[in-house]
Amino acid sequence: MIELKVQAIERYLRRVYGDDARFLAAGDIGSLDAQGMKGFGYGKPLLVRFEAGGAIREAVFSVMKGDKYGHQFYWDRAAVLMFQYETSARMERHVRPLGLGYVDGSDALIPVNGAKEFFIVNEKLLGHDYFQDLERIRKSGLRDGDLDLAREFARWLARVHADKLDDAHLYARRIRNLLGASECILGLVDEAFPPDYAFFGADRFRALEKRLIDWRWKLKGYAHRLSAVHGDFHPWNVLVTDDGDFSVLDRSRGEWGEPGGDLASMAVNYLLWSLYDREKLAGPFRELYLTYFGEYLERTGDSEVLEVLAPFCVFRGLVIASPEWYPDHPEGVRRRLFNFVANVLEDDVFDWAHVNRYLE
Repeated sequence: MIELKVQAIERYLRRVYGDDARFLAAGDIGSLDAQGMKGFGYGKPLLVRFEAGGAIREAVFSVMKGDKYGHQFYWDRAAVLMFQYETSARMERHVRPLGLGYVDGSDALIPVNGAKEFFIVNEKLLGHDYFQDLERIRKSGLRDGDLDLAREFARWLARVHADKLDDAHLYARRIRNLLGASECILGLVDEAFPPDYAFFGADRFRALEKRLIDWRWKLKGYAHRLSAVHGDFHPWNVLVTDDGDFSVLDRSRGEWGEPGGDLASMAVNYLLWSLYDREKLAGPFRELYLTYFGEYLERTGDSEVLEVLAPFCVFRGLVIASPEWYPDHPEGVRRRLFNFVANVLEDDVFDWAHVNRYLE
């Protein structure tokens, strides 16, 4: 609950309307009963009367209540309020927004004025992108430490995924997003491939989507697996130092999700690099894949992940098969990736040790 006090309202009004702004009263809409302020933190609108520029004015302050319909986190709710602030005044007869802001850790009301875009500032980390290591391995083979690094990836994921959350609604949301979000499977189908794509036509995409609905209903029974996740763990989001340490970038798609998503993301990229020189997972990339996958299963004891992995393999397979992001794939590489995407859904349990059979 937000502990909204008169002093906080007064400070906000002065920041927005100038030093002469003066708080007069606040409470429920229609009554200005000051006791109504206690409900502000639960999504209950608060009517505020104030004086600014010599005129008496009234405004309604609101926060959005969290719910299970995609508004569990404050950043979800912020997106809705930003939309309303940006667009409401452009609609005939719609109430006009007077301000947009956030409540900080001390319950102060901070205005956001004239926002056009948001940005983030991160620390600068040392190291090189992990995909450069994969390019080096493709040219000259494994070095001392390459397999150890793959093991460390698996150990790190095991530690991250050990943090669990009991929230069936949130797990269901993450599975819905995997299939239907604009940056996930259906978004890729619509936007990352040209119409009548020669390698995977509309009929095959339609069949893929229908098969994924079966998997969505299957995964409804796995809500107990909700865990802390990275959400985008692939070679372009890993920085490696010369001494073999690593850091990760760009956590995405939420703090909680299905651990299999992280596991599949890196594993499918080992497959990609192998296909550039072989028609299957083989050589040094097979060693990396088996080391990484085997270490994860040993550390977590999570054989159940193999029962839920296929749709996440489809997502990552579509990403790396896309001509928009990977325009230079040889024809054979792309065809085998699409074979993988289509075939992996046909097994109830992912056959991680014999992944090459999904490429045929």
